Amino acid sequence: MTAAPEIITITSYEEAKDTYRQKDLRQALYDAGEVIMADVLVNLHGTAHRDRRRLENRLFRRDTFELYEHELFPPLIHQTLEPHVRTGRAELVDLGHQLMMNLAASTAGVDRPLGTPEETFRLYDYLRSFIEGATLAHFTGDRDAKRSEVAAKLAEFDAEFVAPSIARRRGLADAGETLPRDVLSILLDNQDQLDLPHEVVLREVAFYLLAGAHTSATAFTRVTHNVLQWLERHPEDAEAVRTDRRFVQRCTHETIRLQPSSPVAMRWALSDVELRTGRTIPTGAKVVIDLLSVNRDTSVFGPDAESFDPRRQLPDGVPAYGLSFGSGMHACIGQDLAAGLAVAASDPDGDDASGSALLGLVPQAVQALFDHGVRRDPDNPPEMDESTTRPYFGRYPVLFGA
Repeated sequence: MTAAPEIITITSYEEAKDTYRQKDLRQALYDAGEVIMADVLVNLHGTAHRDRRRLENRLFRRDTFELYEHELFPPLIHQTLEPHVRTGRAELVDLGHQLMMNLAASTAGVDRPLGTPEETFRLYDYLRSFIEGATLAHFTGDRDAKRSEVAAKLAEFDAEFVAPSIARRRGLADAGETLPRDVLSILLDNQDQLDLPHEVVLREVAFYLLAGAHTSATAFTRVTHNVLQWLERHPEDAEAVRTDRRFVQRCTHETIRLQPSSPVAMRWALSDVELRTGRTIPTGAKVVIDLLSVNRDTSVFGPDAESFDPRRQLPDGVPAYGLSFGSGMHACIGQDLAAGLAVAASDPDGDDASGSALLGLVPQAVQALFDHGVRRDPDNPPEMDESTTRPYFGRYPVLFGA
């Protein structure tokens, strides 16, 4: 009988940052979710990770972020919100996933040939299944049955969306035309170098869809909730929410610090590792980075680190969102797209005079809600999702207007 691995838990900010830098610690968070996560970027290690990340980094550059933020996303927000604003109500969990999914599909390379609501709902159904597959370790039901269900959904997703998207890009390449700026195009354009089987390409596309949509959608609902609570205690900030775009960004970063998409990061030790603190991590141990503790380290975030405060002042070099996006070689590749570029603590007001500041897609989407007078529905309180041990909202009804 194999002995259970030693588990080492990291709870301090500096030790967590050092842990993220260690090259002999391999990703361990998605071991149970390989039906979706096997061989995708976040699960790769060493040379394989470096080579694929270098290629995919070409997409995650400032010029692409500016294209999304200033040109592609504003009309998408309007189109998605407009029918809900017209009826005066919305449910934020579904709304957030649909909103973020449409942009994530563009980033991943999932073509939307019809562009109809029905097509959106089918894609959203696939997304929900992929989320369950990736977070299978936290699923409270029959995991084997759920794994089979997710695998079947992945095959359907391939036939309906990925295979046709691949065929279109190959046709463009054969005709000498420019490929879209997305992950799928990068993988296909560099197939000679990567030599990826179709199943890995499929999972990589599905991973970018769920990572781009689910984490941003979860943050979207949480940020809105936290801003509403903050305004109840600080009504004087109602004007800041309406007029200061950086304020909503700070609310987003503070939310991500306190409520990271995953409450922990995990690593397997491939060899003995010694941290700067002198702590030794033996080969075969599992390292758990407790982000809920790390991001509340009072030596870094202050004596009130447990509380939500979008006006929190931090030392230079400390991200306002803590280590929720990771650090080092496995830092989230899309963090600037989702949350924007943080303003230095020495310049908390920033400089938006050029109009080119990157506020991030989540702050931009949340801002749109408050521009339309979002408020809680007093007759329908929010509910948590009981199908998972992760702290997700299951429903969050809201109203619009005065």
